Amino acid sequence: MQSQSFSQQNQQMTYTEPPNVITTKDLSYIDDMLAWNLLAMKKAHFVAEHCQNPALKTAFEACGQMHQRHYQKILNHLNSTQSH
Repeated sequence: MQSQSFSQQNQQMTYTEPPNVITTKDLSYIDDMLAWNLLAMKKAHFVAEHCQNPALKTAFEACGQMHQRHYQKILNHLNSTQSH
């Protein structure tokens, strides 16, 4: 009996829509996503500038642009939901 109530307490609730609040944990994760993408973008740009191999230079530039797009998508989403 006790194991059944324990497993029920550990079940996570699933949402069909995002909640209207952002928890501290959510905000921390969003901050991390922005930081990771910004850092990856900067590193890829730095390596592309110093790369002698044209194929690798192109790959690093594309990688940096991808992370820049991801960073911008996150910001755009946050800005669009801020007005609601």
